[in-house]
Amino acid sequence: MKNRSDNKLNIGLFGIGLDTYWDQFDGLLDNLLKHIQFVATKLKSYDLNIINLGMIDSSEKALDAGHEFRRSDVDIIFIYATTYALSHTVLPVVQRAKVPVIILNLAPDKSIDYDSFNKLNDRTSMTGKWLEFCSACPVPEIANVFQRIGINFYQITGYLKEEYVWKEIEEWIDAAKVKKIMSHNRVGLMGHYYSGMLDIYTDITNQIAHFGNHFEILEVDELSMLRGQVTENEIDKRVALFYKTFDIQNDCSEDELKRSAKTSVALDGLVKKYNLGSMAYYYMGSGNNENEETISSIILGNSLLTEKGVPVAGEYEIKNVQAMKIMDSFGIGGSFTEYYAIDFENDVVLMGHDGPGHIKISEGKTKVKPLQVYHGKVGKGLSVEMSVKQGPVTLLSVAESNQGKLKLVYAHGTSVEGAILEIGNTNSRYKFSIGARAFVETWNKSGAAHHCAVGLGHIGPKLEKLAQLLDMEIARVC
Repeated sequence: MKNRSDNKLNIGLFGIGLDTYWDQFDGLLDNLLKHIQFVATKLKSYDLNIINLGMIDSSEKALDAGHEFRRSDVDIIFIYATTYALSHTVLPVVQRAKVPVIILNLAPDKSIDYDSFNKLNDRTSMTGKWLEFCSACPVPEIANVFQRIGINFYQITGYLKEEYVWKEIEEWIDAAKVKKIMSHNRVGLMGHYYSGMLDIYTDITNQIAHFGNHFEILEVDELSMLRGQVTENEIDKRVALFYKTFDIQNDCSEDELKRSAKTSVALDGLVKKYNLGSMAYYYMGSGNNENEETISSIILGNSLLTEKGVPVAGEYEIKNVQAMKIMDSFGIGGSFTEYYAIDFENDVVLMGHDGPGHIKISEGKTKVKPLQVYHGKVGKGLSVEMSVKQGPVTLLSVAESNQGKLKLVYAHGTSVEGAILEIGNTNSRYKFSIGARAFVETWNKSGAAHHCAVGLGHIGPKLEKLAQLLDMEIARVC
């Protein structure tokens, strides 16, 4: 079985125009085709597959285009309004393809050169030149028809080589890529919920309805079984990887490192067997020594998986592992976090979590420390301590309304320098534009559960676009 979460995005592109014009205005079609090719060439630079159908200028071509896009399994369509076109030239494409639609309302340049235009002294040539700049003309007609029929669409308005336009296009592409990754992602669920943690409980069928991904129910016993098959040579190699990857503290015993290495190798085998792209887990381990041995030595292995693009959430936090996968798919990390405390003197919120962290976004090398007790959980063993890199960050939560619909909640903040709690957990200091007190109260009121994912940079515009592609509500806290 192949995990298709790394499949390239398939983009459909076509320009629209009116076939009646081509015999009337010499050179108009050639110029418009050059503009379409410019867009196609730029799109190819984004590491995707492009199905460019060129100029669609009649209802017959539109029907064929719709079938071609369906055969090509396009994920999103860009409609380039090059000049006036009939709405019936567009509708058959979109109706058959049944994927999100972006209308590119792009003039060929920042403005018409009015002096040169008015010196043409040939009204036919002048009209042809005007029609080359007439990209805005058909958009309200198309928008009207889409709205009346119930087709969602999005717009980018500007000129062909404008920086703003290509920033918007890139954000839509990134959002569409993440949507595709989520729909093909296989999420492993191992163990059960932390008893009584009601805010994180969710219906996985509802998750599938919103994201389209697959859930694989796993047994802790299988991980314990795989752990029993790990060789001494594999353990030694993994311990060497630990020393290369982490800042192993002097009080970490070799026995604990080997115990964690054994589980880490077994985790890799489990992920490979089920082609997992993320995982949520929790298990008390009480009463079964072998399973307790497995679960209490899982943190380092899960941190390595998270770094490699297979985010792992503790406490069986399904909603949050979805948020973590979204963040990781945008390339900004996605580390498991919750409130730790509020520092009112410095107006910062301390946030972090026990268990695995996204070590790729750590400020410096992630430390490994031994804990005599896992607070609120069974067992003891090695844990990771890291702070998120200083600079802009985004917090993301997959929340659930009282009607059962999912929504995204996000906030922009800044990871700042300062003292952290050196307790062997991931934890950082965050400042928010609205202040710590207002952030906490506004975030709490949003409906987010007490866990969230944190990643590097401010990606609110991309999250907004992803929510639109997923047809989900989104709320910005700050």
